Formats: sequence, structure tokens, C-alpha cells
Amino acid sequence: MNKITKILVNLSFFLNDSVKYNKIKKSCKKILEDQNYKYGRYFNYFMIFLIISSVGIVIDEVKHPLEHWLVFYDLYIVTSVFIVEYSARFWVYNDIHKIIIEEFQDSLFLEKKFNIFEVVNKIIAKKIEYILSPLAVIDILAIIPSFREFRILRIFILFRAFKLLRYSNNITHFMRILSSKKSELLMIVFLFLFAIFISGVSIYVFEAHINPHIKTIYDAFYWSLITITSVGYGDIVPVSSEGRSVAAIIVFIGIGLVALATSIIVSAFNENDEELKADKIKGLIDKFSNYYLICGYSHLAELLAVRLKTSGDDFIIIDNDSERVEKATKDGYFAYKADASKKNVLLELQMSQKALAVITLAHDDIQNIFISLSVRSLSKSIMLISRMRHKHSYKKLKLAGVDKIISAVNMSSMLISTLINKPLAIEAINSILSGKKNARCEEIIIYKDSPLTGKKIGEINMDFYKLILLGVSKKYDMIRDFIFNPKDDFVLNEGDILVVLGYNISISNFKNVMKKRSIRYARNKR
Repeated sequence: MNKITKILVNLSFFLNDSVKYNKIKKSCKKILEDQNYKYGRYFNYFMIFLIISSVGIVIDEVKHPLEHWLVFYDLYIVTSVFIVEYSARFWVYNDIHKIIIEEFQDSLFLEKKFNIFEVVNKIIAKKIEYILSPLAVIDILAIIPSFREFRILRIFILFRAFKLLRYSNNITHFMRILSSKKSELLMIVFLFLFAIFISGVSIYVFEAHINPHIKTIYDAFYWSLITITSVGYGDIVPVSSEGRSVAAIIVFIGIGLVALATSIIVSAFNENDEELKADKIKGLIDKFSNYYLICGYSHLAELLAVRLKTSGDDFIIIDNDSERVEKATKDGYFAYKADASKKNVLLELQMSQKALAVITLAHDDIQNIFISLSVRSLSKSIMLISRMRHKHSYKKLKLAGVDKIISAVNMSSMLISTLINKPLAIEAINSILSGKKNARCEEIIIYKDSPLTGKKIGEINMDFYKLILLGVSKKYDMIRDFIFNPKDDFVLNEGDILVVLGYNISISNFKNVMKKRSIRYARNKR
């Protein structure tokens, strides 16, 4: 290798291994292309403001002389931002260093000479691919109106308006859906053009010498376009029998082509319906600070969804059955079709970062086991709860990392036996758990700066707060132990969980008091 080639290869490997460079490029790409990313949305709003303000300036300039500061704003600020944005999109479109590394590794493997010219051709071809893409063309045309010396170029101000297409999620989805039917739509466009050409030539031949409104072939093509689209302004009307026959035929062809184009677009939306729902769910996840993930919309999941909705908790339902997803959506919940056992699905849902707990309630134990394995492979600490239908699945679910296993059969039999011996106790528990009479059982976590940290149970006046302490869940290493009715000298520590019983108003008041004291304690500590 010559010196220049060696420098290029070394630089490529340096960039490939540079954590800082790759982090900056990844962040830049998210800001430019991910409209669900918080800073990406801020950037979009900023660009929309620049576009609208610059369009307003150019429109105002048509009849009024511009203020000096407006010229400076449009010529330097807006144009500079557009150029920087175009350059950034050009940069993040692909990785030049990866092309160089790939070619270098191939040359080593195949024991052939590293051809720098072939690499350069590949890089140029990839960049030209971006330059010629529709949105990139709009971007570059949006910069042209800044050169005010050439007044004819101001017509390109329209492309600044088209540039808004890039910053709208709905329009982006619409364009992506249409692109999936590109070949069919191109065929429709070709048929439209063909019909316009044939009918235009025909009407020109029949009407040019007898119709005062058709003087050129352009007039004929204009009439054909207006007629085939069923607009019919009435400014050009055939006067001969032949011309009217052509008009009748072209109207039927136009109606047929419009109907065909409409059916293609509708089918495209139907085919991409799940993708649109997935995008909507991703947008909602970005708005959620935390949520519960319910995998499988079974009968138990329906009951759980009702409880979570009543308590005001955010949750998402995911199922691989279209009918169950449709039912969950009709019930008013956020649900979409996907396989929860796939890691990429869980990553898209930001499960590790935002899910408070994952509850697997699929009808099949095997499906619950596979989902649990995928969840545990991504997060070791997240709370994982699973339904069990058959006893032999207990060991497998435990090996899959499930924290709590729910057996509907065991719980039902236990409740029935208790109901026979202690019916009033069951009724009382049911009233509390279902939230009747505004009484409920609540868990209160003791955080780092909580005023309860280091305090003894006897020092907390539960009677004052009108609460009953049922017990404390204490953590020993990785194991939790529930201590029922602890003694007054029991010391509370960070991570302990109080289980209390009381009215809604009493529990809310206790939480608010502890929160205020916690904030005051943290400030004093600093």
C-alpha cells in the first residue's frame, strides 16, 4: 500500500473504534431522523419555524422592500442552518470508513491488491444515491432562494414549503406507505399520461380547425388533463361529434384510473396498518415515564387492564393474535400485534429502561416461558410475573427467571376452601382489593432520602395517619422476606416496603407528607 492508502485505512479503523465519534454520529442521526426522539422533535419544531418565517419573508419581499435585519436573518441564519442540516444528513447517510474497512478486509482475505479507486467509486456512488433522493433534492432546492440576485430563482421558495414534509410524522408515514406501492402507482401514472397523450392528439386533430379554444397542441393536452381528472372547468368544450365521442371515452377511462389508484392506496394502508400502530405505540412509550407491559390479552389480562386503568397506571398490551389485539383496542387500551418473545420487539418498547414490570398472561405456558427468557436476557432486575396453567411448568418458569408465578387453579381452590370456613374474611379482603368503600391495601417504598429511613416502627404514629400496618417486606441481599406485624423496635432501612391498609384519603395524605419531608431532608443534607 502507498502512503495515502495506508493513512485512509488507519483513519477508517480509528473512526470505527472511536466511541466518541460513533456516539456523536448516532446522536446526530437520531436528532435528524428519529421524530420520536425528544431532541429530534425540538429540532423539527425549530426547522418548521425557520421554513415558515423564511417563506413569509420572501412573500413579503415581492411588494415591499425588506428591512436590513430580515435580509441578514434569511440570507445568513436560515441559509446557514439549511446548509448545515444538508451537510449533516449527507454525513450520517452512510459510513465511508466502513466501506474502506470492508474493501480492505476483502483484499486481505482474497489476497488481492487493495484498489483505492474502486473504493472511491463505491463511496461516490453511495453519496450520489443520497443526493438524488427526493428529499435531498428538495433540501438543496430550498437553499437556492437565498441567492436574491437571481430573481428567477425565487420560484424555488416553493421547495421550502415542500421541505416541511420531512418534519411531519404523518406525512412521512404516508410517503413511506406510498413508496411500498411504487411500481403500481408508476403504472397508473404511465396510463394517465398515455391516455392524456392519445386523447390530446385526438381532440387536436378533430377540433383544431373548428374550435376557437383549441389553437395549439398544448391547449389539447390541457383539455385532456382537465377532462380525465373529472375537473371539467368548461373553458374548453368539444364542438364536433368526434370530439365529444373522445370526451365521453376519456371520462370513463379517467374514472376507472382514479378508482384503480384509490384501491391501490387503500390496500397499501391496510397492509401497513400494523406498522402504523407500532409507530403510534413507540410514540406513546416516549411520553411514558414508566409503564407495565402485559404480554397476551387473555381473560386475566382483561381483568388486570381494568384495575390498572382504574388506578391510573400506564400500560401496554402486546399479543401476536390479531383478533385479541383488535379486542384490546376496542376495549380502549393501547395494544398492537407483535411477538413478545422476540428481543427486538422488547428493545423497541424500551422495556429495560421504562417497564416497571412485565406480566406474561398468554394462554400457553410455553409461550410464557419463551417471553420470560427473552425478558431476562435483556434485564436481570425487572419484575417478571407469569401465569401458569399446568403444574409441570412451575420449574421451567422459575428457571426462566420468573419472580412471581400465578396459578389460577391453585388460587381458586384456596379461595373456595377459605370461603367455606371464613366467608366474612374473604368478603373483607375482596372489598379491600377491589377498592370498595374507598379502602385499599398499598405498598410504600422507603427510598434513600426518606424520613422513615433509620426510624423504628414505634416512632411512626400510624394511628395519627389513620392507617393499619400489616407488615414490612425487607430485602436481604437478593432475597425478600415479609415480616407480618413487626415489633415497635423494628428499624426501617432503604429499600424496605411498608404494606399498609387504609382509606384512599389516608394513604394519599401519608404519601404526600413523606414526600414533602423527603424533599426538605434532601435540601438540608446538601
